[in-house]
Amino acid sequence: QVQLVESGGGLVEPGGSLRLSCAASGITFSMYTMTWNRQAPGKERELVASISTTGGSTNYDHAVKGRFTISRDNAKNTVYLQMTNLKPEDTAVNYCNTAPPLRVGVGRDIYWGQGTQVTVSS
Repeated sequence: QVQLVESGGGLVEPGGSLRLSCAASGITFSMYTMTWNRQAPGKERELVASISTTGGSTNYDHAVKGRFTISRDNAKNTVYLQMTNLKPEDTAVNYCNTAPPLRVGVGRDIYWGQGTQVTVSS
């Protein structure tokens, strides 16, 4: 069974930091590029960051570049997102996934975990 479990979110003041974790199971983790994605209320889900299979290559959305760092530990089947200098516009539910994204069921819908809420507010 495929499972992606995000954790580490919470309430933080602007300028603060959080470290998100995503534990994967049911996949050969080391064979997948991994991503972090987020969805703010009333907005579509957007790609935030990606990291190649060995961690040798990373990419970031322009809105988070220089503030967020994606990393992975293949021995732990876990991908991380270190977020610094958080801004109110970072408030969103954050999800991890593979690239290409995991698809399940007869209709091959994209699989999403429960996500972890990040709220940046004074």
